Amino acid sequence: MESDPPFHETYKTLFANPMDEESRLKITLNNDLAIVEERELPLIDLSPLFLDDGEELRKEGCKEEIARAAHEWGFFQVVNHGISRDILDKMRKEQVKIFKQPFETKFFNFSAGSYRWGTPSATSIRQLSWSEAFHIPSAPSTL
Repeated sequence: MESDPPFHETYKTLFANPMDEESRLKITLNNDLAIVEERELPLIDLSPLFLDDGEELRKEGCKEEIARAAHEWGFFQVVNHGISRDILDKMRKEQVKIFKQPFETKFFNFSAGSYRWGTPSATSIRQLSWSEAFHIPSAPSTL
């Protein structure tokens, strides 16, 4: 049984309906304007947040880096976060086990909101997000 979500089946109408010439021209023109400079994903060292009092300037600098990366990118990578290598390795093993399960198992057995894939609201191929995600809440549910 396939472990990947059924992207092609779910979005078959998007693949089956070819674009008209006007839409194709708009995409071509927009592609010419949408050249983006390639950059590295922001890497943020969280160790200043764990410093003793008296290091407020460094702590504030770290907070500003986080805010800037979140604003400009929407996400970033962190180092020196205090999570042990052992826990990270265990999480990675569990992640692999989850994503290798058959799609139906993942879709029907995980709690609502924890497993998601694709872009349900997509109306064109350009809007698709070919992704699969498993969300682990950082705080207990309030329900």
